[in-house]
Amino acid sequence: MEINEEKTEKALLISVDTGEFDAEVSINELAELADTAGAEVLGMMIQKREAPSGASFVGTGRLNEITEFCRNNDVDLVIADGELSPVQVRNIEDATGVRVVDRTTLILDIFAKRARSAEGKIQVELAQLKYSLPRLSGQGTSLSRLGGGIGTRGPGETKLESDKRHIRRRIQYLKEDLDKIEKRRLAMHKRRQKNGVETVAIVGYTNVGKSTLMNYLTNAGVLQEDKLFATLDPTARKLVLPDGRQVMIVDTVGLVRRLPHQLVDAFRSTLEEASWADLILNVCDASSDECDEHIKVTNDLLSSLGCDGKPIINVLNKCDLVPSILDYPLIGNSVHVSARTGYGIEELLQKINDSLPKKRQKVKLLIPFTQGRIANELRKYGIVQSEEYTPDGLLVVATIEIQYLETIKEYIVSQGE
Repeated sequence: MEINEEKTEKALLISVDTGEFDAEVSINELAELADTAGAEVLGMMIQKREAPSGASFVGTGRLNEITEFCRNNDVDLVIADGELSPVQVRNIEDATGVRVVDRTTLILDIFAKRARSAEGKIQVELAQLKYSLPRLSGQGTSLSRLGGGIGTRGPGETKLESDKRHIRRRIQYLKEDLDKIEKRRLAMHKRRQKNGVETVAIVGYTNVGKSTLMNYLTNAGVLQEDKLFATLDPTARKLVLPDGRQVMIVDTVGLVRRLPHQLVDAFRSTLEEASWADLILNVCDASSDECDEHIKVTNDLLSSLGCDGKPIINVLNKCDLVPSILDYPLIGNSVHVSARTGYGIEELLQKINDSLPKKRQKVKLLIPFTQGRIANELRKYGIVQSEEYTPDGLLVVATIEIQYLETIKEYIVSQGE
């Protein structure tokens, strides 16, 4: 039996600060991503420039410094905080003698590592192939290997040596598979709607405690890990609210700044759980200096998915790590919680209870035998929990759409029991 031990790759992170975004915050996040992928970050270099060099991303002088650092520190991998062209990759590799990947490749690699479900694996492979297709010509040393390092993993057929025709054929095949899965997901969504199932979606930045919150609320058993993208595949569980209502709560994939559009496109069906939800929990890390920025990143994506106008609760998690929650005033529909200790969970549940649009009402009806059509309509507009024949008519307990209440108001015995 052979035991393959994956070598920890030593990485150098490089970035170009054009003023378009906070380069220091972004490269620190890149360091977290590299750690999640299994690399050891030996150093970070940021160069201020008006724009990245078309030839080598950084300037000639900085490239010489990078080359010297790689030689002196046995660096295995250079990771650029941006998208690199094949020419840039080749030139940096030629100068340094080590493999080079960019931010998008790194994130795709983490997703490949984390994907568990068949849908997740298809989505990741599709994103990887779409990203690699226009970069086949002119790639450097990454084209000469089949795998065995960050940026080369994949859940399926992701050989970079595959010609464009084969990749296009594979992309088409994966799209067809994904379309079938999306149709099943849509059918499930419509069935939930028909059955009156209300849905709450947990969204937010990666590693802010979404899975911990999900586990606290429902005992879902979702993987909790202090790593970026610990949870990739969505998980749905039943949640009982203070008023006794049962809703479905769905944990979704985490977000990061400048999330590659290939991933947004590939995971759109998964992210659409948020657009279908009746209520969204935007979870953020209250102990992070970037809390406000994280909320903005999430809100921007929600807006792109067509979620404008949906009720949203901002959940400021990890309040046990904040010296004083009074320093973090609540704005809008927000709540302080700690999914680790349980602080604020009761208030959160009550907010969910109060924020969910009321679409259905549980009623008890006494329907005369002469109005048999009403019983049939109840099955169309709601869910019948029980029926009992009495001397005065059919006694029915049902949860029905509020808009239908006016039609049957004369037969209502009681409501909300």
